[in-house]
Amino acid sequence: MWNWLTKPETPYTWGFISRVVIKAVMSFILANLLFAWLQPLDFFGRVSLYNTLFAGRERLPYGENSAEAYTITLDNIATMFATHEINRPKANDEYRVLLVGDSATWGFLLPAHQTLAQQLTDKRYLLADGRRVVAYTIAHPVMSLTKDLLLLDEAMNYQPDMVVWLVTMQSFPHERQLSAPITQRNPDRIRRLIAEYDLSLNPDDARFIQPHFGDTTLIGQRRALADWIRIQSYGVMWQSTGIDHLVINSSLRSNNFETDIFKWEEFDAPQTLSADDLAFDMIFAGHRRVGNIPLIIVNEPMFIADGRNSDVRYNNFYPRWAYNQYRELFTQLADENNWHYCDVWDAMPPDSFTDSPVHMTADATGNFSQILGEMITDYLEFGYLGRDCD
Repeated sequence: MWNWLTKPETPYTWGFISRVVIKAVMSFILANLLFAWLQPLDFFGRVSLYNTLFAGRERLPYGENSAEAYTITLDNIATMFATHEINRPKANDEYRVLLVGDSATWGFLLPAHQTLAQQLTDKRYLLADGRRVVAYTIAHPVMSLTKDLLLLDEAMNYQPDMVVWLVTMQSFPHERQLSAPITQRNPDRIRRLIAEYDLSLNPDDARFIQPHFGDTTLIGQRRALADWIRIQSYGVMWQSTGIDHLVINSSLRSNNFETDIFKWEEFDAPQTLSADDLAFDMIFAGHRRVGNIPLIIVNEPMFIADGRNSDVRYNNFYPRWAYNQYRELFTQLADENNWHYCDVWDAMPPDSFTDSPVHMTADATGNFSQILGEMITDYLEFGYLGRDCD
């Protein structure tokens, strides 16, 4: 019988310890090699506690104030969509509308329940066949049509019935197309879009972040895995508070202009713009990507200044000479290609806007959601976009 007072002989010799260490190191190396070979981040990204244990988020995660807003900015497209309410099963009576766009459509400085998509859904538009118009924003707070196309490409996997793409001229400069981290960190997806739609982008652009072998290992991907864990953990507070964005008071958009009153992007003085000066190839690609699903393009509302030098500039984004030509080019291309295009650039009064020429107040967003709702229902019932687009 074993005597508990008897000290057992220790089995931990140096030989035993060295064998354990060698096995642990070999297992670690093997795990890293296997991770690099399988590249499972997209698989992990599609596994989510949202829409199961937690409610799906009403917009794609964005923001670094995680301690207060319970969110982070992600680059993994699969993870972003897995957290979103669009990942829930589509109801039988649901007419699913995707809203694509920039920070205005995402709802900057608005809580989640006051975004454009949510206020459009809350108006409970019914179609003739009894289906409800349910809107989902897949917008992201960056001005780049390439970013929009990247997210639209993924969103088409979620059974949309219609796409409404809200744009403004600031998303059209060629230089902006790959300036966003989300485009730079998804080079393979962007290169596939370039090849498939013959986009005017360089597949070898130096801004693409192309991972080396070490970056694809378990160690190299530890930040992405940590972000995946963090966004899941924030589901608890998202579920209980509905907070996903820190809404703060900020300075109002400029109404007076002193310098560079003629400048827009790389163009320093009034000159003639052509369609080739702007990334209209992204709009053509968007039409090809959605296929037979209706796509409505909306030139979104913006602030129109009335202060100093407002006869030269509409706002701090646009001199009049550039924006007027942009609208003319857009209208011409829409007519030539039979696009469903609605230009509501001046539809909202100046007090509708907050810190930028396109960010709107909650009340103004609600009013704009009514314009969109009538546009959608008029198109589906009568085949035209409504009086606001005439």
